[in-house]
Amino acid sequence: MAIQWYPGHMHKAQKEIRQIMPQVDLVIEVLDARIPYSSNNPMVPSLRGEKPCIKILNKSDLADPEKTREWQTYLEQEKGVKTLALTAEEPSQARQIMDLCRKLVPEKESSFKPISTMIMGIPNVGKSTLINTLAGKVIAKVGNEPAVTKRQQKINLGNGILLSDTPGILWPKFENPDSGYRLAVTGAVKNTAMEFEDVAMYACAYLLQAYPDRVVERYKLDELPGSDLELLEAIGHKRGCRRSGGMVDLHKASEILLNELRAGTLGQLTFETPAMIEAEEVKMEELRAQKEAEKAEKAAKRKKRKR
Repeated sequence: MAIQWYPGHMHKAQKEIRQIMPQVDLVIEVLDARIPYSSNNPMVPSLRGEKPCIKILNKSDLADPEKTREWQTYLEQEKGVKTLALTAEEPSQARQIMDLCRKLVPEKESSFKPISTMIMGIPNVGKSTLINTLAGKVIAKVGNEPAVTKRQQKINLGNGILLSDTPGILWPKFENPDSGYRLAVTGAVKNTAMEFEDVAMYACAYLLQAYPDRVVERYKLDELPGSDLELLEAIGHKRGCRRSGGMVDLHKASEILLNELRAGTLGQLTFETPAMIEAEEVKMEELRAQKEAEKAEKAAKRKKRKR
């Protein structure tokens, strides 16, 4: 199943961002540290151009620390990009953003004009909580459901920094289907826009490969299941998710697994690595080339028929 979720307010927000961007000095993009690639909106590079960018790996307390460091090194290979790994558990860390803004836009230090920044991020990535921490008061509405913020607002953070807040936006189509699943696993996609069993099975397959010991320990399994379905059924048995006749209620088991993954109950997990993404990019490039070839072939056939 392909996962897509792009409500109307996101399309409107993208247009507004494009209009405001010329007045912005620096972009702050909030990523989910568990999925730095999948939570990196592919529209952002074209929107920001060559403006400096701070990529915040938020919710780093839920992510694998070693893989977070790996991602920071990888992301900072891009020109003009700096990274910070943050967590809501240590709000004092957020003040580093202010210092980094001034370092990346040094020409504004001697100017009377404030540094104009824009904060962007996918839904439910913790952007509103971060804004409230930076402002020192509740300005942005916070919620556990994605798409809480639906309009832009400007916030004076003091110390010569002006922040434009934007709604959490996804993009019209997840070209990489794996990214769609990872976004759903971590809660960036509304539950009503996905099939729980489908997403949970994807998560199970990854956990079996990347964190088998965590699975066995958390669900007190006697042995590691051999497939994603077997793992989901085993979780259902352990959690009492049974229907009449002793059948496992896979939907209920899926809800339990996804809720526990999002809450960090299975420990610090990261769902993608730079090496994984590079391999997926190769496959995506091959698919793009194949589609272009098919498109050209169809066009040639149409042209031939018209003769």
